[in-house]
Amino acid sequence: MAKLFFTPQLARFTVAPELETTATTLRAALEVAFSLNPALRSYILDEQGDVRQHVVIFVDGCRLHDRKNLNQSLTQLSSIHVLQALSGG
Repeated sequence: MAKLFFTPQLARFTVAPELETTATTLRAALEVAFSLNPALRSYILDEQGDVRQHVVIFVDGCRLHDRKNLNQSLTQLSSIHVLQALSGG
């Protein structure tokens, strides 16, 4: 099954457990996580359903660049990492 991991920083705000899913697309995998914790959605996606600017997603080690289209295919061995982007000054 595909594995979904969230950055530990999200735990400061809401429950974001690691999970396994049979989802075949990135959006479907995220929906599984959101069904377990609806509050997680607002930390990951904006009001239009796009990935927020401060969030970075890696699928199988490759950074997701398209924040709107989350229909990227997953395999049973896929690994998805959802991280908060770092910025500083």
